[in-house]
Amino acid sequence: MNLLHAAVLGALQGFTEVLPISSSAHLILVPWLLHWPESGLTFDVALHLGTFLALSLYFRRDIIELTVSFFNAVATRRLDTPARRLPFLIIAATVPAAVVGKLFEDQVETTFRSNPLLIASFLVVFGLILGLTDYLGRKRLILDEITPAGAVTIGLLQCLALIPGVSRSGITITAALLLGFTRESAARFSFLISLPIVAGAALLKTVHLFKHGIPAGEGLPMLFGIVFSAITGYISVAFLLRFVQKRSLAPFVWYRVVVGGGLIVAILSGFKG
Repeated sequence: MNLLHAAVLGALQGFTEVLPISSSAHLILVPWLLHWPESGLTFDVALHLGTFLALSLYFRRDIIELTVSFFNAVATRRLDTPARRLPFLIIAATVPAAVVGKLFEDQVETTFRSNPLLIASFLVVFGLILGLTDYLGRKRLILDEITPAGAVTIGLLQCLALIPGVSRSGITITAALLLGFTRESAARFSFLISLPIVAGAALLKTVHLFKHGIPAGEGLPMLFGIVFSAITGYISVAFLLRFVQKRSLAPFVWYRVVVGGGLIVAILSGFKG
């Protein structure tokens, strides 16, 4: 992989992992459209590490508070405050996706990764679902009001993010809006439950990479991927959390519909196959 490809895909990962527009769809469809070669395991590690660094840096205070609250709850054996409950609710929301991802990631990739028409269709369908829940959701609840049942529901729906085109942030924000949470609370909880998922993915892929070694010439592109993914990921988190305080998610819905719809037309017309 050359440095230009690494920079572009790293930036794409940073933006699209955070924004509700599906990172997996963009990382599959852009190389497909441009006839770029597959990125491979080395670059997968770079993208996950970059995203994890961005999220960890932005939510560093939240991570410290969650860690303190977790050990405080364990020490006192009490879950009598929202702060003490939140770490366990994040764990509850993370477990379903971690289990399903471990069991079915290979099967899902085999089924969907090589089907651009299906990926484009999921971009449109789940974009419309996001727009519908954003429009109809009550948007009254804040993060302190999340319940175990709500956390598990969001976690179960997060499993759908294995499918390219669905979007992990998109489906978790959709689920939270469906439960009546404000856009800001939905986005914040989405990012918090993504931290262990992204960290776990980065760790597993890093261990696998060390077993096989970094291929010759891939070290610098890997570094480029990490840097660009981290920078754009941080910018995207800051942007989205401010954006949803005052505006709807309609721009992201329209983006998904236009991009996905355009690809569907291009594929079905034979323009791109």
